[in-house]
Amino acid sequence: MAVIRWILGRIILLLNFLFSPSSPKRAPEAQQALDEQTASLALYQFEACPFCVKVRRAMKRAGLNIETRDAKKDENHREALLQGGGRVKVPCLRIENDNGDVEWMYESNDIISYLNNRFAKEI
Repeated sequence: MAVIRWILGRIILLLNFLFSPSSPKRAPEAQQALDEQTASLALYQFEACPFCVKVRRAMKRAGLNIETRDAKKDENHREALLQGGGRVKVPCLRIENDNGDVEWMYESNDIISYLNNRFAKEI
């Protein structure tokens, strides 16, 4: 079963590479302002997870530079996900609000919807 998952993961990554969406072109000032807004976000993910790929593709289509943290390969990120979010499930978006509160959002569709709504005017 692990071999099949590994093969399917590589196929997903290959297709994602071959058919990667393009990011919108923005003025450098506009992109920098957007990058400052996304600095408080981090996506916990596994590289070959299809739902994580779905979220990363949505981020790329919107031109959002959000830090990705691999919770499979990096034990520190895995532990942070477990401690903060309560479970090791990906994708998970860590949202640090202006007041310092941290939210953990699971489910790829919820994450994509949140990003589209929050950054609608920039997309």
